[in-house]
Amino acid sequence: MSETEYPALRRDGTIAAKSGKCQTGETKLLDEARKRTTEFQARLRDAGIDVAVMTDEASIAYLAGFWGYLSVEFGRPTFLVVRPDAEPVVITPAMESEMVAAMTWVSAVETWEDAGENRWEQVLGRVLGETPGRIAVERHVLPAIVRNWFDDQLPDTRSGLGDAAPILGAMRMIKSPGEIAVMRQAGQIAGAMMQAAEGALGEGVPEYEAALAVIEAGTRAAAGFLTSRGWEAFISPMIHNLQIMQSGRDTSMVHRRASVKKLAIGDPVYFCFCNMAQFKGYKLGFDRMFFVHEVSDRAARVQQAAVDAQAAAIGAIRPGVMAQDVAAAADAVYAERGFATGYRTGRSIGMSYLEAPELKAGDTTILQPGMTFAVDGGISLDGALGGRIGDSVVVTDAGCAFLTEYERGILVAG
Repeated sequence: MSETEYPALRRDGTIAAKSGKCQTGETKLLDEARKRTTEFQARLRDAGIDVAVMTDEASIAYLAGFWGYLSVEFGRPTFLVVRPDAEPVVITPAMESEMVAAMTWVSAVETWEDAGENRWEQVLGRVLGETPGRIAVERHVLPAIVRNWFDDQLPDTRSGLGDAAPILGAMRMIKSPGEIAVMRQAGQIAGAMMQAAEGALGEGVPEYEAALAVIEAGTRAAAGFLTSRGWEAFISPMIHNLQIMQSGRDTSMVHRRASVKKLAIGDPVYFCFCNMAQFKGYKLGFDRMFFVHEVSDRAARVQQAAVDAQAAAIGAIRPGVMAQDVAAAADAVYAERGFATGYRTGRSIGMSYLEAPELKAGDTTILQPGMTFAVDGGISLDGALGGRIGDSVVVTDAGCAFLTEYERGILVAG
């Protein structure tokens, strides 16, 4: 198939089968997605599940290698239907089908329309059949409209749908070398964003101007990793979402967004890229606090405590350690400095913003090489200021390695 050829949409609403490759050639990530699906099918078989109906866009991307831009918030769900012993089936809105078919390795793509006799409800029913057997879904993220459909159309499921989330979650916990390579690229993009953030700071600069600099720098950095060929042609370099940013006394408001407020000398300025540092579907955590021209002694003490708590947590990360013990290492620093925090110390990252396990009290998951985490140091003094730092790391055989790189400490800018 040439670079400009796309799978044909049949008149019956299905997509013509592809000739074995996606556009000019299957990428390594698509090949990994295919292999992951094969493993997922084996795990479904071992669990006695006859069919899994996946609705979470991150899970679909992990297995099928594509994502759309119409979500259930618009009343337009996409499904990946996986049986242990059959080819998977994608069900997607007709208007998305050309792009979806060009991105995924899955050959069977069923389409649906907003009205008439080919709505998603009818298509899903046809794909599942009259006797689908034991069905599993991702319970914690199953859209209400889909749950209601199961209750109405398959009343036997009211007593309980199986849960495919733990099965897939166990697979997603350990990242492959290919996934880690993409996350390292995301880290380089995030580093360019942070450099632009620091460079934009100065007395009298509105917060939104710094946010604009972040978006531009990240977009240009991401574009440098992409080509206009094959699967990558559908990957946008654009950095998006509202920038999490606060300055001055507002740094105690952890997730406030950039505003028209102008920076003043001595202001702490916090940038969080947790909703923006992402590339090819993989999401990182990355945070830094800067001070405009100068820093007060109090602000420096608070920020240093956050930096040291994060360092203690990262120093505790290695194979064989329980997740909660990493959090305990950070909490010991907070306590020694006279602070208490209700934050978790970190979260597993990947194709979702939050995966398992979490670095917090009560999570006894044993860390293994290939796990990836966002690890934070965070203190809030309500109405006064905050201290924050965050990085992404990957667990290695000997400890951990950073996926994000930027100076750590008391950072004075402007």
